[in-house]
Amino acid sequence: MSIDESPHTVHVPDTESDPPPLPVKYRLYKSRFYGLFGFMILALMTGMPWSWFGPISTSAAEDFAISIDQVNWLGNIVSCIYIPVSLLVPVFCSRFGIRRCVEVGAVTMLISAWVRYAGTATSLSSQSAYALLILGQSISAISQPVFQILGPKYSEKWFDLKGRTTATMAIAIANPIGCALRPGAVSTPRNYTPILMLAILSTAATPALFFVKDAPPSPPTYAGSKPSQTLTSLCRAVLGLAVPPEAYMSRRERADFGIAITLFGILVGATNTISVLSAEWFGPMGYQNTTSGLLGGSLLLSGIVTAIITAPLFDRILTHKLGVTLKILVPIISCGWFSLIWAVRPDNTAGLFAIMVIIGMCSVTALPVGLELGVELTRNADASAALAWCSGNLFGIFLILAEGALRAPATASPPYNMRNALILHGSVVVAFGTLVFFIRARQARRELDEVMAREGVVPSSANEGGVVSSRTTGEIDSVCEKGGESLEMFKKELV
Repeated sequence: MSIDESPHTVHVPDTESDPPPLPVKYRLYKSRFYGLFGFMILALMTGMPWSWFGPISTSAAEDFAISIDQVNWLGNIVSCIYIPVSLLVPVFCSRFGIRRCVEVGAVTMLISAWVRYAGTATSLSSQSAYALLILGQSISAISQPVFQILGPKYSEKWFDLKGRTTATMAIAIANPIGCALRPGAVSTPRNYTPILMLAILSTAATPALFFVKDAPPSPPTYAGSKPSQTLTSLCRAVLGLAVPPEAYMSRRERADFGIAITLFGILVGATNTISVLSAEWFGPMGYQNTTSGLLGGSLLLSGIVTAIITAPLFDRILTHKLGVTLKILVPIISCGWFSLIWAVRPDNTAGLFAIMVIIGMCSVTALPVGLELGVELTRNADASAALAWCSGNLFGIFLILAEGALRAPATASPPYNMRNALILHGSVVVAFGTLVFFIRARQARRELDEVMAREGVVPSSANEGGVVSSRTTGEIDSVCEKGGESLEMFKKELV
């Protein structure tokens, strides 16, 4: 394993009360990029199946002789299974490590792809084919949360302060890239070629799991040196119950985390909804399936490009501006969704594409920001990501089911229009979006990492014999004075 940056070594000054210190090192390894590549490939592939049938829901219903609601459940079932699985991922990771979780995710991705392909056999009845499609989608719901939830944990374990947010972004947007690249949007369900291609691509992507390793020999930052906390400890901390010092959260942090996962949930849920209901939103107004798919794709692709450009800025320039960023982006996103109430009308293709691009640029950029902010507030990477993605799928299920129930009847003008659904969608996003103005978003994890990086200090749990110098203690005192009660608890555990 080669090292691409020379580690800085710090000999912590000796004092009468401290034992002789040992050299302490933070290191970065080139193999972190191999693991990042593996994560991105697998996350991309698990993103394709979820919204596969959204842009072709009408033709899928006709081809399988099933209802539109049954087609919607091909997406809903993923969200429903995603919720309990997402809560189990941190538990599994704390016991078996990142690599074992990735192995489980890759294998279930492979199985789901071939089960889904089996459902395209023309010899099957419509109901038998639908049963296999549901089964394939259900199995894929096990693989998807693995790569979404463990992204922040992997970036914390392998990347330093100058690359952590960028790594989180790369893994987070890989899933939307898969959604945008899905070939199913331009075919009918019984055309087996695209689904066969998905199965072949899934098979080819599976070996990427061998690039991913649990942790480097030496940590890149102070946070990266800490052992994984449990989901239980985070839940207890959020509820204000007794927890170890490193898991403690102040009242302000608990309130901020609640707001953060609510905002993350509603924005992810809103985007998930259009991925599933795009044909039903735009079809009654005269837009073809291809146009509906392109509208959803423009949202994701514009956001992906913007996120690639902006993520390095959060690592190097806007390092302490996560909260400010959300206060700028969330109102724009809310207004964009609300404007669709009037924008979804016949012959308004250009206007719809413009709105989708604006929503995508802001929403996908906010995705890694929200995930990183959750870790900053909790110091618990995988558990905070699990609750955030769980919130997104809960909101998605609610919006998809509610908007499906608000579909206009065949006697409406135009038939089966979704105007009432669009009113609900925009109103819910705006109502919850106002919470962003109440968030403070203190980045305690980054501040402590910066202090420890200057001294090169690794806690004794990661490096026996390492000690904290008096100067470092003074800097921690300064951070604690600004951060309040939770950082005071953290200081006691550290020094």
